[in-house]
Amino acid sequence: MSGLIGRKVGMTSLFDENGKNIPCTVIEAGPCVVTQVRTEEVDGYNALQLGFDDKKAKSSNKALDGHFKKAGSTAKRKVVEFQGFEKEYNLGDSITVDFFAEGEFVDVSGISKGKGFQGVVKRHGFAGVGQATHGQHNRLRAPGSIGAASYPARVFKGMRMAGRMGGDTVKVQNLRVLKVVAEKNLLVVKGAIPGHKNSYITIEK
Repeated sequence: MSGLIGRKVGMTSLFDENGKNIPCTVIEAGPCVVTQVRTEEVDGYNALQLGFDDKKAKSSNKALDGHFKKAGSTAKRKVVEFQGFEKEYNLGDSITVDFFAEGEFVDVSGISKGKGFQGVVKRHGFAGVGQATHGQHNRLRAPGSIGAASYPARVFKGMRMAGRMGGDTVKVQNLRVLKVVAEKNLLVVKGAIPGHKNSYITIEK
């Protein structure tokens, strides 16, 4: 799908025409530079590679410097490929937040906040075992049985257990665009999106 790269600014809320308070997320979307044009003849598929957010020249190697120089651009921190653009873009073109319109729906992908090592109650929503009284000692938030005994004599793959939580790529679909602030490259979408503040995200139509 066609889209843009952006950065999560944070959450706020807006009032709609009926006076209802709507939670929303502010995203800095673009401007993104077309750093490579993939074509059917050369690459076997059509796509645009977009770059977002300048980085220092000393942080980029010569190969990347040459890649971005072809597009007449400075080195970029985040590079993502998108397919399905209706309009034709050339190397070095800039795509701004005007690409989106108020009222349309978008899908937002990002890396969720890392929570570290968590138990089964927080990680998988287990209810916990037993009750708090009648001789119960310290098993309130325990996972309980994880398998049978002599047969099959092992724990099945995929068993939901304690472990590291978060830090996964998450896509939230069908978020309505509430406002487009073109002069500041800001996009306001309804609801929450994955990731911490200032994390990179991709917005797809």
